[in-house]
Amino acid sequence: MSGSNVVAGLDGCRNGWVLVTTAADGRGSSTVEYVAHLHGVISSLDGRELDAAGIDIPIGLPDVGPRRCDVEARRLLGPRRSSVFPAPVRGLLGASHYDVAAARCRALSGKGLSRQAFGILAKVGEVDRLMTPLRQRHLIEVHPEVSLCALAYGPMSHYKKTPEGRAERMEVLRAVFPDIDMHVGVRTGEAGPDDIIDAFAVAWSARRWLARTYLRLGGDLDGRGLRMEIVA
Repeated sequence: MSGSNVVAGLDGCRNGWVLVTTAADGRGSSTVEYVAHLHGVISSLDGRELDAAGIDIPIGLPDVGPRRCDVEARRLLGPRRSSVFPAPVRGLLGASHYDVAAARCRALSGKGLSRQAFGILAKVGEVDRLMTPLRQRHLIEVHPEVSLCALAYGPMSHYKKTPEGRAERMEVLRAVFPDIDMHVGVRTGEAGPDDIIDAFAVAWSARRWLARTYLRLGGDLDGRGLRMEIVA
Protein backbone atom coordinates (compact mmCIF):
# COMPACT_ATOMS: atom_id res chain seq x y z
CA MET A 1 0.00 0.00 0.00
CA SER A 2 1.39 3.41 -0.92
CA GLY A 3 0.22 6.90 -1.71
CA SER A 4 -1.49 9.76 0.06
CA ASN A 5 -3.27 9.38 3.39
CA VAL A 6 -1.46 6.21 4.39
CA VAL A 7 -0.12 5.63 7.90
CA ALA A 8 1.87 2.90 9.58
CA GLY A 9 2.49 1.33 12.97
CA LEU A 10 5.81 -0.24 14.00
CA ASP A 11 6.52 -2.57 16.90
CA GLY A 12 9.84 -4.13 17.70
CA CYS A 13 10.20 -7.89 17.34
CA ARG A 14 13.09 -10.33 17.27
CA ASN A 15 15.78 -9.11 14.86
CA GLY A 16 13.65 -6.32 13.43
CA TRP A 17 10.24 -4.72 13.33
CA VAL A 18 6.68 -5.60 12.39
CA LEU A 19 5.11 -2.96 10.15
CA VAL A 20 1.36 -2.43 9.78
CA THR A 21 0.35 -0.15 6.92
CA THR A 22 -3.21 1.11 6.66
CA ALA A 23 -5.38 3.86 5.21
CA ALA A 24 -5.61 6.95 7.36
CA ASP A 25 -9.38 7.06 6.99
CA GLY A 26 -9.83 3.47 8.14
CA ARG A 27 -11.16 2.25 4.81
CA GLY A 28 -9.80 -0.70 2.90
CA SER A 29 -7.49 -3.44 4.09
CA SER A 30 -4.25 -3.30 6.05
CA THR A 31 -0.94 -4.93 5.24
CA VAL A 32 1.48 -6.52 7.70
CA GLU A 33 5.14 -7.22 7.00
CA TYR A 34 8.43 -7.84 8.77
CA VAL A 35 11.27 -5.39 8.16
CA ALA A 36 14.81 -5.87 9.42
CA HIS A 37 15.70 -2.18 9.35
CA LEU A 38 13.91 1.17 9.43
CA HIS A 39 15.61 2.80 6.45
CA GLY A 40 12.79 1.94 4.04
CA VAL A 41 10.14 3.33 6.38
CA ILE A 42 12.12 6.55 6.84
CA SER A 43 12.51 6.88 3.07
CA SER A 44 8.75 6.44 2.64
CA LEU A 45 8.09 9.13 5.24
CA ASP A 46 10.64 11.52 3.72
CA GLY A 47 9.13 10.93 0.27
CA ARG A 48 5.56 11.26 1.62
CA GLU A 49 4.60 7.77 0.46
CA LEU A 50 3.64 7.45 4.12
CA ASP A 51 1.95 10.43 5.74
CA ALA A 52 2.64 9.39 9.32
CA ALA A 53 4.01 6.47 11.29
CA GLY A 54 4.02 5.55 14.94
CA ILE A 55 6.69 3.44 16.60
CA ASP A 56 6.75 1.65 19.93
CA ILE A 57 10.20 2.79 21.04
CA PRO A 58 11.41 5.82 23.00
CA ILE A 59 12.09 8.94 20.92
CA GLY A 60 13.85 11.70 22.78
CA LEU A 61 16.06 10.57 25.64
CA PRO A 62 16.80 12.17 29.01
CA ASP A 63 20.30 12.87 30.26
CA VAL A 64 19.21 11.95 33.80
CA GLY A 65 16.01 10.90 35.49
CA PRO A 66 12.68 9.64 34.09
CA ARG A 67 10.84 11.29 31.22
CA ARG A 68 7.64 13.12 32.11
CA CYS A 69 5.73 11.22 29.39
CA ASP A 70 6.65 7.86 30.95
CA VAL A 71 5.52 9.02 34.39
CA GLU A 72 2.23 10.29 32.95
CA ALA A 73 1.70 7.06 30.99
CA ARG A 74 2.16 4.92 34.09
CA ARG A 75 -0.30 7.08 35.98
CA LEU A 76 -2.84 6.80 33.16
CA LEU A 77 -2.56 3.02 32.84
CA GLY A 78 -3.02 2.20 36.51
CA PRO A 79 -3.11 -1.63 36.68
CA ARG A 80 -1.16 -1.88 33.40
CA ARG A 81 1.49 0.65 34.46
CA SER A 82 4.24 -1.97 34.63
CA SER A 83 4.16 -2.13 30.81
CA VAL A 84 5.83 1.31 30.78
CA PHE A 85 9.41 1.22 31.99
CA PRO A 86 11.71 4.25 32.04
CA ALA A 87 13.43 5.14 28.79
CA PRO A 88 17.21 4.67 28.96
CA VAL A 89 19.27 7.79 29.50
CA ARG A 90 21.15 8.95 26.41
CA GLY A 91 24.54 8.07 27.85
CA LEU A 92 23.70 4.36 27.66
CA LEU A 93 23.54 4.27 23.87
CA GLY A 94 26.24 2.09 22.41
CA ALA A 95 26.64 -0.17 25.45
CA SER A 96 26.59 -3.74 24.12
CA HIS A 97 26.72 -5.67 27.41
CA TYR A 98 24.26 -5.49 30.28
CA ASP A 99 26.86 -5.17 33.03
CA VAL A 100 28.51 -2.26 31.24
CA ALA A 101 25.17 -0.53 30.63
CA ALA A 102 24.02 -1.08 34.22
CA ALA A 103 27.23 0.34 35.65
CA ARG A 104 27.04 3.33 33.33
CA CYS A 105 23.39 3.88 34.29
CA ARG A 106 24.27 3.91 38.00
CA ALA A 107 27.07 6.39 37.35
CA LEU A 108 24.84 8.69 35.31
CA SER A 109 21.58 8.51 37.23
CA GLY A 110 22.28 6.76 40.52
CA LYS A 111 19.84 3.99 39.58
CA GLY A 112 20.09 0.51 38.14
CA LEU A 113 18.97 -0.64 34.69
CA SER A 114 16.27 -3.23 34.12
CA ARG A 115 16.87 -6.12 31.75
CA GLN A 116 13.82 -4.94 29.79
CA ALA A 117 15.31 -1.51 29.22
CA PHE A 118 18.62 -3.02 28.15
CA GLY A 119 16.78 -5.37 25.81
CA ILE A 120 15.53 -2.48 23.68
CA LEU A 121 18.73 -0.43 23.86
CA ALA A 122 19.94 -1.40 20.37
CA LYS A 123 16.58 -0.48 18.85
CA VAL A 124 16.53 2.81 20.77
CA GLY A 125 19.93 3.59 19.28
CA GLU A 126 18.75 2.65 15.78
CA VAL A 127 15.83 5.06 16.03
CA ASP A 128 17.90 7.80 17.65
CA ARG A 129 20.43 7.75 14.80
CA LEU A 130 17.63 8.28 12.29
CA MET A 131 15.56 10.84 14.16
CA THR A 132 15.61 14.59 13.71
CA PRO A 133 13.16 17.22 14.97
CA LEU A 134 11.96 17.57 11.36
CA ARG A 135 11.27 13.85 11.00
CA GLN A 136 9.41 13.89 14.28
CA ARG A 137 6.63 15.73 12.49
CA HIS A 138 5.76 12.44 10.80
CA LEU A 139 7.30 9.71 13.01
CA ILE A 140 5.92 9.64 16.53
CA GLU A 141 6.47 7.58 19.65
CA VAL A 142 3.48 5.47 20.63
CA HIS A 143 2.96 3.04 23.50
CA PRO A 144 0.40 0.34 22.53
CA GLU A 145 -1.12 0.09 26.01
CA VAL A 146 -1.69 3.84 26.11
CA SER A 147 -3.30 3.66 22.66
CA LEU A 148 -5.56 0.80 23.75
CA CYS A 149 -6.48 2.74 26.87
CA ALA A 150 -7.50 5.71 24.74
CA LEU A 151 -9.42 3.51 22.31
CA ALA A 152 -11.27 1.59 25.04
CA TYR A 153 -11.69 4.57 27.41
CA GLY A 154 -9.77 2.73 30.09
CA PRO A 155 -6.78 0.42 30.60
CA MET A 156 -6.92 -3.22 29.58
CA SER A 157 -8.05 -5.61 32.31
CA HIS A 158 -5.63 -8.45 31.54
CA TYR A 159 -1.93 -8.86 30.79
CA LYS A 160 -1.44 -9.02 27.02
CA LYS A 161 0.29 -12.42 26.94
CA THR A 162 -2.64 -14.26 28.51
CA PRO A 163 -5.45 -15.67 26.35
CA GLU A 164 -7.86 -13.24 28.04
CA GLY A 165 -5.53 -10.32 27.37
CA ARG A 166 -5.11 -11.16 23.71
CA ALA A 167 -8.88 -11.61 23.24
CA GLU A 168 -9.55 -8.31 25.00
CA ARG A 169 -7.12 -6.40 22.77
CA MET A 170 -8.41 -8.05 19.62
CA GLU A 171 -11.98 -7.09 20.48
CA VAL A 172 -11.00 -3.45 21.00
CA LEU A 173 -8.94 -3.22 17.81
CA ARG A 174 -11.44 -5.09 15.65
CA ALA A 175 -13.73 -2.05 15.79
CA VAL A 176 -11.15 0.08 13.94
CA PHE A 177 -9.36 -2.68 11.98
CA PRO A 178 -12.02 -5.13 10.74
CA ASP A 179 -9.36 -7.25 9.00
CA ILE A 180 -7.07 -7.69 12.02
CA ASP A 181 -7.99 -11.36 12.56
CA MET A 182 -6.64 -12.43 9.19
CA HIS A 183 -3.23 -10.94 10.05
CA VAL A 184 -2.72 -11.93 13.67
CA GLY A 185 -3.00 -15.63 12.91
CA VAL A 186 -0.36 -15.54 10.17
CA ARG A 187 3.36 -15.84 10.91
CA THR A 188 5.12 -12.69 9.68
CA GLY A 189 8.89 -13.02 9.71
CA GLU A 190 10.15 -12.83 13.29
CA ALA A 191 6.96 -11.19 14.57
CA GLY A 192 4.61 -13.02 16.92
CA PRO A 193 0.88 -12.36 17.45
CA ASP A 194 1.48 -9.94 20.34
CA ASP A 195 3.88 -7.89 18.19
CA ILE A 196 1.31 -7.65 15.41
CA ILE A 197 -1.47 -6.65 17.81
CA ASP A 198 0.76 -3.92 19.27
CA ALA A 199 1.65 -2.65 15.78
CA PHE A 200 -2.05 -2.30 14.94
CA ALA A 201 -2.59 -0.29 18.13
CA VAL A 202 0.32 1.94 17.15
CA ALA A 203 -1.10 2.41 13.63
CA TRP A 204 -4.39 3.59 15.16
CA SER A 205 -2.54 6.35 16.99
CA ALA A 206 -0.74 7.29 13.77
CA ARG A 207 -4.19 7.81 12.24
CA ARG A 208 -5.09 10.07 15.14
CA TRP A 209 -1.85 12.01 14.81
CA LEU A 210 -2.59 12.74 11.15
CA ALA A 211 -6.18 13.73 11.97
CA ARG A 212 -5.00 15.90 14.91
CA THR A 213 -7.33 14.07 17.29
CA TYR A 214 -4.58 12.53 19.40
CA LEU A 215 -3.77 12.47 23.10
CA ARG A 216 -0.25 13.63 23.97
CA LEU A 217 1.68 12.86 27.16
CA GLY A 218 4.81 14.84 28.00
CA GLY A 219 6.25 17.03 25.26
CA ASP A 220 9.44 18.53 26.70
CA LEU A 221 12.63 18.53 24.61
CA ASP A 222 15.76 16.47 25.06
CA GLY A 223 19.31 17.66 24.44
CA ARG A 224 18.98 17.05 20.70
CA GLY A 225 15.76 19.03 20.42
CA LEU A 226 13.57 15.90 20.11
CA ARG A 227 10.21 15.92 21.85
CA MET A 228 9.96 13.39 24.67
CA GLU A 229 6.30 12.51 24.26
CA ILE A 230 3.93 9.57 23.91
CA VAL A 231 1.06 9.95 21.42
CA ALA A 232 -2.19 8.00 21.57
